[in-house]
Amino acid sequence: MRGRPAPRAAAPPRTPRPPRGRGRTRGAGLTPWLYLAPALVVLGGLLAYPVQQLGVISLFRYTQAQVSGGEPATFQGLGNYRELLADEQFRQVLLTTVLFAAACVVSTLAVGCALAVLLTRVSAVPRLALMLAGLGAWATPAVTGSTVWLLLFDADFGPVNRILGLGDHSWTYGRYSAFLLVLLEVVWCSFPFVMITVYAGIRAVPAEVLEAAALDGASQWRVWRSVLAPMLRPILVVVTVQSVIWDFKVFTQIYVMTGGGGIAGQNLVLNVYAYQKAFASSQYGLGAAIGVVMLLVLLAVTLVYLRLLRRQGEEL
Repeated sequence: MRGRPAPRAAAPPRTPRPPRGRGRTRGAGLTPWLYLAPALVVLGGLLAYPVQQLGVISLFRYTQAQVSGGEPATFQGLGNYRELLADEQFRQVLLTTVLFAAACVVSTLAVGCALAVLLTRVSAVPRLALMLAGLGAWATPAVTGSTVWLLLFDADFGPVNRILGLGDHSWTYGRYSAFLLVLLEVVWCSFPFVMITVYAGIRAVPAEVLEAAALDGASQWRVWRSVLAPMLRPILVVVTVQSVIWDFKVFTQIYVMTGGGGIAGQNLVLNVYAYQKAFASSQYGLGAAIGVVMLLVLLAVTLVYLRLLRRQGEEL
């Protein structure tokens, strides 16, 4: 007589799946925008209208006669832009501005990042002194800082020429020496932002990661390039984009330290050139067109930089 088959083990109860709430997902996606809505409204009011007016004025022949109401504004379409592209001086000033801004950005990032690493290597008192000195430079108004630097490098009474034994050498007479002087002042008043921001990012890196790199025999440069820089990528993006915007639209330092653009306009940058066209020559439409070109160049440079960083992040 055959035995009965063994009873099958009962299947474990199935855990019910949570319902797929599409409305819930959409609501969660809209939540950040609701928090950002007040700031976006304020920024839109402060930026959208001025940019829109800048674009409108750039399409008209708008001079002092139109401002005073003596003549109606004449619509020119892209006439102001065609005039700019045909102007050899504008093309030269645009190239000079891009190169000068790039030099300022690279120098500011190099000095700021180097000092940020230095802050992690020194004791509390030197660290506090360096931070206070940096914040003092950052808080100094641009006009005041530019005037002080002119006094330091003055050909007759400046202490720098005496220390270096340069006699009555004028730093603002030559084109490249004047740009170098302005670059030093721009870096001096800009590096504290990079230094403090990068230092805060370094302090947030786990100590175990840095200790592991040190045990592997990595040098300080290797630790920065292979460990810190990838982990600080979001912070470096912020400080780089901010530096690009600041340095591309430098006005006060150039205007004060070179007397409005240097001898025969040899130290002109786009912001000073736009000021000369719009206010010194009363060609407001042409000055507005230069402003629109500056805005487009900044957007293009920022987008290209972000795209390159994103691509490098995907490769890593």
